[in-house]
Amino acid sequence: MFNRSTFPARSASGVSPSHGRRLVVGALAVTASLVIAGCSSGSGGTGGDDTGAVAKGNFPAKVATKFGEVTVEKQPKRVVALGWGDAETALALGVEPIGASDWLAFGGDGVGPWAKGTYTKSPTKIGTMEPAYEKIAALQPDLILDTKSSGDQKRYDTLSKIAPTVGVPKGGDQYLTDWQDQTEMVADALGLHDKGQQLIARTKAKFAAAAKAHPEFRGRTVTSGSRTSEGFGAYVQGSGRVDFLQRLGFKNNPWVDKQGGSSFFVNVSHENVNKLDADLVVMEPIGVAASDISGDPLFKKLPAVRGGHDVVFDTDSALAKAFATDSVLSVNYALDKVVPEFAEVMK
Repeated sequence: MFNRSTFPARSASGVSPSHGRRLVVGALAVTASLVIAGCSSGSGGTGGDDTGAVAKGNFPAKVATKFGEVTVEKQPKRVVALGWGDAETALALGVEPIGASDWLAFGGDGVGPWAKGTYTKSPTKIGTMEPAYEKIAALQPDLILDTKSSGDQKRYDTLSKIAPTVGVPKGGDQYLTDWQDQTEMVADALGLHDKGQQLIARTKAKFAAAAKAHPEFRGRTVTSGSRTSEGFGAYVQGSGRVDFLQRLGFKNNPWVDKQGGSSFFVNVSHENVNKLDADLVVMEPIGVAASDISGDPLFKKLPAVRGGHDVVFDTDSALAKAFATDSVLSVNYALDKVVPEFAEVMK
């Protein structure tokens, strides 16, 4: 869920007398299962300890990564998915990992609501930033997926000693692997290139349809940011959240991009909160209350906020987590839910 400023009749100054009032949008239904159904002819489970792909591809398969070309000699049957969103990408292709990382502490099977019910057997949970290498080795994987992670050489070297490891692509360090590259890499490693391309094509078509339906997004600036216990921050071009918005026609806040380095996120000091202003401001609370954003005096002064052109997600909302995950399933879920809200606040 998320909160959104609502502004009925405005005063002559352009500021609504109801400024600060937020509308709580109801619980989100799961729709990304339709994407899985469209690209998978079966559950992908075998009922045993091994995972199984719904169709066999051509092997050996080769995948280009930051660490060089990785060769997968034969159809993987015991897949461990460590990268952020790797598990649900494999699930979208009909393959169930036997071990997986739960990046956002979803619990259960470690995936978001957009991938709920896609496992027939729950995976073994593995750590995220510091995975338990002994636990991974004990699973005896024949393929490790780590396409969206830190891109650390030591991490890759340790994993590749356990099993063939598909690490981040070139330029994918610090979690800057987008859903399209992730889908393509995971699909190729699983020998499911054609399925991966079908899934990518369907998702790109859905983005294109949304952009076409909302020409008011084209060329408008946007800030995608968050607030934590340490303060405000914003996401740079190349991060999943910004990629999502750019595919809809928005342009990322130029000031934010100028501050960016190798990280997907830049901290914004309190005196620079005014720099977050754009035609649309999208914010999420991380470990703090949504009111810490919407009630902040400097945030409330942003022209975009005064004009009602802001979206503030509720704490721990499924939609905020979908943006953070940026997998092929989560972006489809977000497209269904957030585009109408962007359109409303952009009026």
